[in-house]
Amino acid sequence: AQFEAADNMTDRQSALTTLVGGEAPQREPALDIFYNRYSDNALVLDKWFSVQAMAPRDDTGAAVEALSRHRDFTLSNPNRARALIGAFGVNQRAFNAASGAGYRFLADQLIALDKLNPQTAAKLIPPLGRWRRFDSVRAGLMRAELERIVATPGLSKDMFEQASRSLEG
Repeated sequence: AQFEAADNMTDRQSALTTLVGGEAPQREPALDIFYNRYSDNALVLDKWFSVQAMAPRDDTGAAVEALSRHRDFTLSNPNRARALIGAFGVNQRAFNAASGAGYRFLADQLIALDKLNPQTAAKLIPPLGRWRRFDSVRAGLMRAELERIVATPGLSKDMFEQASRSLEG
């Protein structure tokens, strides 16, 4: 009801954030409505990506992977990369899934982003660098992704330094 009654983008986004994090049947229709209404506004579209990447749901990792293939997503846009990849990295529940899929996804995206924008990629590494705060299984998975990043041929100096520092402590 709050989403439909909103008379401005800020209220609509706030309601969308609540809907996206829950199991309400209005979730998908609200995402579609928001996208269709604001898809021509890059800043608001970034919010649409971020809201989904930060949703505290078990399926957020899969949703973010799908969003990384969305026609309006591109790693070549630093704001869009931060909106999806950066937001996902701070989503404690989804990013730290026990399978390690979130760590793998972030590392894959950072390796790809490094070829386009090394500075932005390096700034998005910190979630992997927090491995000491986690149980041994998650810590090991995070370290493995950092090691994979460091071992990537042609890695930029910025990424190499940030990933190496994250491994060292």
